[in-house]
Amino acid sequence: MIKPFQIFYLFFISSLSFGATKPNIILIYTDDQGYGDFSLLNPDSKFKTPNLDRLAKEGITLTDGHSPDTVCTPSRYGLLTGRYSWRTTLKRGVFGAEKPCLIKDGRMTIASLLRDNGYATAMVGKWHLGMDFPGDKGNRDWSKPTLDMPLDKGFDYFWGIPASMNYGVLAWFEGRFAKVPPTLFTSKKPSKIAIDDYRIMPPYQTTPEEAPEPEESGGRKMNPKTKGLEVAKDFVDLECLDRFTTQSLKWMDGQAESSRKGKPFFLYLPYTSPHKPVIPMKQFKGKGKAGAYGEFMIETDWHLGRIMQWLDDEKLTENTMVIFTSDNGPETTWKKRMDKFGHPSNGIFKEGKRSIYEGGHRVPFVIRYPDLIKSGSRLNQPVCQTDILATLAEMIGAKLPHDAAEDSFSFLSELKGEAGGLEKILIHHSSNGRFAIRKGRWKLILPKGKESSELYDLNLDPSESIELSKKYPKVVQDLRAEFSKAILKGRSTSGKPLQNDTPIWSDVAHLVIQHSKKSKKSDESL
Repeated sequence: MIKPFQIFYLFFISSLSFGATKPNIILIYTDDQGYGDFSLLNPDSKFKTPNLDRLAKEGITLTDGHSPDTVCTPSRYGLLTGRYSWRTTLKRGVFGAEKPCLIKDGRMTIASLLRDNGYATAMVGKWHLGMDFPGDKGNRDWSKPTLDMPLDKGFDYFWGIPASMNYGVLAWFEGRFAKVPPTLFTSKKPSKIAIDDYRIMPPYQTTPEEAPEPEESGGRKMNPKTKGLEVAKDFVDLECLDRFTTQSLKWMDGQAESSRKGKPFFLYLPYTSPHKPVIPMKQFKGKGKAGAYGEFMIETDWHLGRIMQWLDDEKLTENTMVIFTSDNGPETTWKKRMDKFGHPSNGIFKEGKRSIYEGGHRVPFVIRYPDLIKSGSRLNQPVCQTDILATLAEMIGAKLPHDAAEDSFSFLSELKGEAGGLEKILIHHSSNGRFAIRKGRWKLILPKGKESSELYDLNLDPSESIELSKKYPKVVQDLRAEFSKAILKGRSTSGKPLQNDTPIWSDVAHLVIQHSKKSKKSDESL
């Protein structure tokens, strides 16, 4: 029989452990921010990011950190689930605002993992993983709830917008309902504020038929049912960052006292910047030397500073992990921006958003957690955002089921400054379906169409200028075998083989090394 003092002791130890070992977690996700849009890492930057620089000086900078993909939707899926999105039905490109959510019911996310381990969870910002809106375009009943959205994927609270501002439905949502129903219509409108830019702004129209033709139509007449964006009359594009930050602070205000008493919180804050439209607030005009884009990045950094200041004021800095990173590299306007301002948004890396080269997926990646991470440290090993889920699970002492986080490797030991684990693989994926595999110093870009294999030694050649496949055929062979195994096994981590959501598809059919029956049996035992 358990005695009263034993019950008290167990309760005390459990409570102490809960409070001591589970930090608050804030995950800030920017949109199209390149590696070079971080002044601490870019000596040639034409603007400063003092708050991001401070975060890095007080935490760890992952100099070889990568997004799971090179565009919005698949990267967000990989980040939240620890699983590459090309294992789903989404093989190329991105979603609009309205689709069945890419994250299927029952799939573990960072939010559901943390919620099930005692965290209050919230998302404030841009979703872009699909929502189920009531009715059809032009025939909605906005009194009915939106389904298959963040509240169904592990978040207790949601405030934000369904997708990017060039897609679908534009309104401020809180929970399952738009605060003002999006009953008007508009399209992207050309703007001269930045290079190749647009705005989403009044006047709005009352029917889809009256909405102007969107600029991407090239002047072609479009079906009224498909053209035009549904918009709420109170939606103002340049208010996004301020509204997201303000709402995040309001939600955290409600969590501060509980946090100090041992119940931690998780905030996922995906901003819309510096993705187009480039819309800095007036107070940032004339800042930096990279035009409106630089001003927009300075504003983004300022909002990060608001979050950090709140943590300081509430004396929660020490026990809060702040993760800052981006969904992919910079938009293709980086080329013109380099010509006009001399600002390399992609840093020293090749190309940008949508590309399989480093500029497409090597992104700013900084983590601060003073209770765990040595200030001013750097991690130069390759890490993918898919790895965050497994890392957080290990940090809070949660065991992952075998059918979750299939591409997530914990890097907790590296964050602690300890010796790392086994060398792992990363699989990169471009928006047009091209693959690359990374292991250690080597990166193999796999062939697609008329494009041949390309092998690079990133330790010696991070800008991918010296192709080495002919010189190192054994490395090519070994990496291709690793890629094949990760495809066929349904995971890149160890564990029981799983199924991808589709059979082998066209982008990989010609790449997968067909194993013998003996080899397949060997793989299944892994």
